[in-house]
Amino acid sequence: MRFTLLLILITASLGRSFAQPGKTASNKFDILIRNGLVYDGSGQPPRPGDVGIRGDRVVAVGTLPKATATLVIDAQGKAVAPGFINVLSHTGLELLRDGHSMSDIKQGVTTEVFGEISWGPISTDAMRQRVNLNLKAYNLTCNWTTLADFMVRLQQKGITPNIASYLGAGQVRESILGEADVKPTSVQLNQMRAIVRKAMEEGALGITTALIYPPNTFADTDEIIALCKEAGRYGGRYIAHIRSEGDRLDEGVKELIKIGHEANVPVELYHFKASGQRNWPRMESAISMINNARRQGQDVTANMYTYTAGATGLTSCLPPYLFNGGFMAGWKRLQDPATRQKLAAEVRQSGNDWENMFQLAGSTDNILLTAFDVDSLKKYNGKTLGQIAAIWHKDPIETVMDLIVADKSRVETTYFLMSEDNVKKGISQPWVSFGSDAGSISEDRKDVGVVHPRTFGNFARLLGKYVRDEHVMSLEEAIRRLTSLPAINHKLTNRGFLRAGYFADVVIFDPATIADKATFSDPFQYAAGVQHVLVNGKLVLKDGEHTGVFPGRSIWGPGRKNHKPLAKKS
Repeated sequence: MRFTLLLILITASLGRSFAQPGKTASNKFDILIRNGLVYDGSGQPPRPGDVGIRGDRVVAVGTLPKATATLVIDAQGKAVAPGFINVLSHTGLELLRDGHSMSDIKQGVTTEVFGEISWGPISTDAMRQRVNLNLKAYNLTCNWTTLADFMVRLQQKGITPNIASYLGAGQVRESILGEADVKPTSVQLNQMRAIVRKAMEEGALGITTALIYPPNTFADTDEIIALCKEAGRYGGRYIAHIRSEGDRLDEGVKELIKIGHEANVPVELYHFKASGQRNWPRMESAISMINNARRQGQDVTANMYTYTAGATGLTSCLPPYLFNGGFMAGWKRLQDPATRQKLAAEVRQSGNDWENMFQLAGSTDNILLTAFDVDSLKKYNGKTLGQIAAIWHKDPIETVMDLIVADKSRVETTYFLMSEDNVKKGISQPWVSFGSDAGSISEDRKDVGVVHPRTFGNFARLLGKYVRDEHVMSLEEAIRRLTSLPAINHKLTNRGFLRAGYFADVVIFDPATIADKATFSDPFQYAAGVQHVLVNGKLVLKDGEHTGVFPGRSIWGPGRKNHKPLAKKS
């Protein structure tokens, strides 16, 4: 396998790159990290040593006894590693509001990769109105059109982490077809291809989609392949929330592999899981299919979060066709008694061809309502669907529909769906990296409801619970999966390793104390154990506190025509 051989060669060379002090032109650095246990991101065992940084780059890694620096950081007893990469981040809006990115920076995350959907293109008035509706609570308005425009706006505003983004196939589809369940004509498909080409030339990493959500779910396999072929011409990847993570998990994985094969692009599966107790045995077959494809030379990878519960909308209890034409079209249909009766019957059926979260949860006690928009409903934040149905003396499915109508939103919901054994099986795969599937916020943002604890603990939980406490993998392997593996997969140039010439994204943490503290009942708690974080050579977290520096940059995909760094507005 060419991509595996490349990784082996890179790893081998990095294992020999631990620099000696004489290898640098000068022993004077801007920042010198001394006495740490250095994990270079390759998966090789750590070595005691120092890291010299000049400007935004690492320039020396090794034993540097004669070195001096403007700032010296003593990392005695600490691990020194490349900054972690969140491969599924939904923090675009939060960064637009507040550039600190506290819940992720406190875990050592220095790069956020946006996916499933994208913040551009914004091609129609309807799309712009919907984005503005989301921004209204933050006193912000959508003044960008393309994905690249949004990325530029974030960087110019000032942000802590680096950012990169995939192009949402759903946004491409909506730009030409709206939110209806229709198949594109050949002319329309060519228009969609042109949008992909433009976005790739402006720096998108590839194509992303979320195939259980309208309008994404209305796209057939051939449509996705056509878009991926365009992204592939620019070196892009396809990364997807597959069409089913439950009853049709095997079919979902097969479709992903088929798209990669026919479009000739590398592919990745988002938040790898088997949803619903009846589907837990399917995890083994999904792993087997991916391993078989990899043995045949195909670049197939996955990422996941480290919890047994997922989070999405309460709307995912209802069939996708309800929202043909958009959320408001579905909201209006929910007020028709005959439609409600038909929907309720379908939700109760097993073996549907859609991802029925009501069924997969197994019990209304496993459906936790976490965020409402309407003030009168916020008292139900943190209550289960079963509890609310009992309070209202209503059937649970009727309660689902009533809540969506009353809140006029998808209603944020946590679903307890997975087994702990399967979480460990997923974590154990060498081709699995990690993403929070969440935004990055501060501890005081309790106005947003009861967020999933992955918002505050996904990466620290891996290193604490699964590495240190349960020995699912070694620390050096976990760091590889948080750093170099995603950097290579997503072509984040000169990121993911601690080696001379690479960008100085660095995390210094205590392996003995790093841990997640957030829980489902009390999620607003920062992780413990991360002491210092650097982004592009700037210290953004010092002794666990934000320094007020915002050095984050846009990282552009391989197809971008102009890779010159963007100037920050004064």
